[in-house]
Amino acid sequence: MKHLPHLTFLRSFEAAARHLSFTSASDELNITQSAVSNHVRSLEEFIGRPLFVRLPRSLALTEVGEAYLPSVRHALQEIDVATASILRQSRKREVILSCPASFAGLWLAGVLRAFHEAHPDVQVTVHGTVWSDVEPDVSDISVTIDHEDEMSAGAIRLWPERLAVVCAPDYRVGGVPLTDPAQLREAKLLHILGRLVYWEKVAAAFEIEPLDLTGGYQTDLTNLAIEMAAQGLGCAAVPRSLIGPHVARGLVVEPFTAEIHSPWCYCVRFKDRTPSAAVKLFKPVLLEAAGRVADQDLSR
Repeated sequence: MKHLPHLTFLRSFEAAARHLSFTSASDELNITQSAVSNHVRSLEEFIGRPLFVRLPRSLALTEVGEAYLPSVRHALQEIDVATASILRQSRKREVILSCPASFAGLWLAGVLRAFHEAHPDVQVTVHGTVWSDVEPDVSDISVTIDHEDEMSAGAIRLWPERLAVVCAPDYRVGGVPLTDPAQLREAKLLHILGRLVYWEKVAAAFEIEPLDLTGGYQTDLTNLAIEMAAQGLGCAAVPRSLIGPHVARGLVVEPFTAEIHSPWCYCVRFKDRTPSAAVKLFKPVLLEAAGRVADQDLSR
């Protein structure tokens, strides 16, 4: 960047030009009259041209001063506006969070309700994502679903994820209620795109032959896979942490359970910067809620 005159020189010049008085400018800027005079003189030396005609009891702008003043005034106004905007943002009680859409609707909503009850004056904005996060620097807090072997530096795993097989309460395979993992070989399987390994993990956990992973409904949304299972369209293998709302309403059941480890887990990243007061309030609420999920998993 080219060498520019000191900002205080420009502010003193603008105030003096507006009042046509060093004394009035000094009162406005809360500095001495001699300081304003020295600032203006330094600015004149910097540009190599006089800006004022010094009269016995007043000032008058030179042609150069009159030509220079509008640009200086506009630049100072732009600085003031930009600074005020940043200060308003820093004082705003807001948390911006990005996370997978399924995670937001099936788990995070409960956390938001509890946080709102404790801090009703803090605004939380949630950006739902599918395969990738939103643009960098948009969110204060970012939750992603990562493979455990590919977690990036700074990521915090929210809990060790387990898988659950879910179906509608009245779902049947060949006219018989689904109660035995072996029946999965004849059941209609619902697939989450990019997560076929879920069904491979299920087959291995129940020690049954590999399942036919061709055909059946497919989706890239976990919440839709659970909803399709609730509608009786088949069985879904999904993260256990997301089935709570549907199980509580009796929309889906787990016909059988096992400790099925998922290689994919939810991770949170907090932006590498000084957090706002609102983010400081939200962070422990999020982590404590995640800790309860981990504790529930251990108690099974």
